[in-house]
Amino acid sequence: MTGADNSFFARLSAQQAPKYLWIGCSDSRVPANEIVGLLPGELFVHRNVANLVVHTDLNCLSVIEYAVEVLGVEDIIVCGHYGCGGVQAALEGKELGLATNWLRHLVDVRDRFSASLEAVPTLQNRAQLLCELNVVEQVRHVSESTIVRGAWRKQRALAVHGWVYSLENGLLKDLLDPVASSETVVALRRNLAG
Repeated sequence: MTGADNSFFARLSAQQAPKYLWIGCSDSRVPANEIVGLLPGELFVHRNVANLVVHTDLNCLSVIEYAVEVLGVEDIIVCGHYGCGGVQAALEGKELGLATNWLRHLVDVRDRFSASLEAVPTLQNRAQLLCELNVVEQVRHVSESTIVRGAWRKQRALAVHGWVYSLENGLLKDLLDPVASSETVVALRRNLAG
């Protein structure tokens, strides 16, 4: 980086003021900054297997709180990706050691939408649908967190987005309108109950 821009690291070390929080999968093929075309320091990132947001995960909740309360991010992006090994494992009921315990949250999503998933003819398409359903479910979890609800009560401009990244073509798919208020969460919950 310094070859192209001698002052890059000086600027990077001077401030952290991202406008976006990215909650994505740990998969090494899904590099957040590169996908959205932002430089280091412009995107605050939390990653875990299958991009889950669990209400008892203090690591994820601490990241969300820091991003919202300290950094003042304006957008939270939950981004899954097609070809996710965690999604595939949850769909097929594969055992992955300790990760199986973590993926239990994704198995719950699978079970909740089992009728929709069983209506899809191929395993690959079921995996893609589960990936999308998981992202929407995690958007709901972020939006129902005390942190985000508290920001909305304070009239903060904060939106939660649900995206899926394709490893095959590098394209992002926007799955739903931004969730930007408690009322939008109620509508999202209603649509998911469907």
